[in-house]
Amino acid sequence: MDFLTQILHLVGSGATAYISARNMRDLQTRPNTLAALQMAEAGSVPFLEALRDRATAEGDLWLAERLQKHANDERRHAQIFANGLKQLNKQVIDFKNVPQTATDGTPDERRRSPFFETYFDGYSSEDMKPANIDWVVFIASTYILELDASKDFVKMANALPDDAQSANLKKGILSVAQDETRHAAYLREALERRLPIAEANAVLDEWRTRKVNALLAMVSNFVQKGGKLPNLAQEGTPAEAAKTELEMAV
Repeated sequence: MDFLTQILHLVGSGATAYISARNMRDLQTRPNTLAALQMAEAGSVPFLEALRDRATAEGDLWLAERLQKHANDERRHAQIFANGLKQLNKQVIDFKNVPQTATDGTPDERRRSPFFETYFDGYSSEDMKPANIDWVVFIASTYILELDASKDFVKMANALPDDAQSANLKKGILSVAQDETRHAAYLREALERRLPIAEANAVLDEWRTRKVNALLAMVSNFVQKGGKLPNLAQEGTPAEAAKTELEMAV
């Protein structure tokens, strides 16, 4: 990764983390943020489970076991965000009403957003299906996302106010961050099981550069739309009914 890309990575990642943390802290934007996170985490589960089945069929039980754990974690994460929404008397809107630019977390759906369209530039929808995706592409691209997400989730959790209502949500998001760190670790190991370290590092540099370009595309699209984001949350469950559910999810 060249010097300019490194600078753009630091600037872009810092800006993204700041915006995410601010949106989590603000009660006006928190529901939309939680809804987007719930959709992304829940939407990745079928894809990971399909990859688990493929790894099992190919005899890679080590990877299959970790993909199953990854899927289980994502399912739990979705519940944490869903219960955080319920504390605010909100829930995710009906999926039929979600704009096509939203993502459900799978590589195929992610390509509908400016970020993921750029991130996976050069790969077709067919290329990104669980049965077809190149293992190195999946592992390296997901490693970058999981590693960065682990840091962003810590910032989001720490941005929450110190009040009773936010305590369990903060604890839950910090647990999500820990899981993402663990996911990044197994993905890095999986990559080094397939490639020499020098080649693995080169592949990760490529996906880091793709991530920088994707962030720039996302910012450009955001500016073009005047800073407007689709509303992903609607009125839902009373807050008191969600308190125990959030504690159980954590």
